[in-house]
Amino acid sequence: MSFLNRLQDRWKLKSIRQVIVVLIVFACTGFSVMFLKKPIMGFILTSDEYQVVFTVLYYILILPIYFVILLFYGFLFGQFNFFWTFVKRTWYRMTAQKSKIDAK
Repeated sequence: MSFLNRLQDRWKLKSIRQVIVVLIVFACTGFSVMFLKKPIMGFILTSDEYQVVFTVLYYILILPIYFVILLFYGFLFGQFNFFWTFVKRTWYRMTAQKSKIDAK
């Protein structure tokens, strides 16, 4: 079984084409976050002296920004429902709301 077929089964997608679109959305989101890092953090912190503060703020702010961008690209590529479910499951896992994951 190929890598794409395993992803198709794991994500419960209908076709290999849909798997490729999902992977493209993840790639676009990653590149967007990478390019937005310096402008966003440069707006918040103006000095390079505060590397610890920069790192902590980056990790706190990046997750909501990543989710919004992921949903945006998911909408553009016609995979909003998949990514909405993905974001909800990820959020529930991070906040230890296991009961909401199991109910789906």
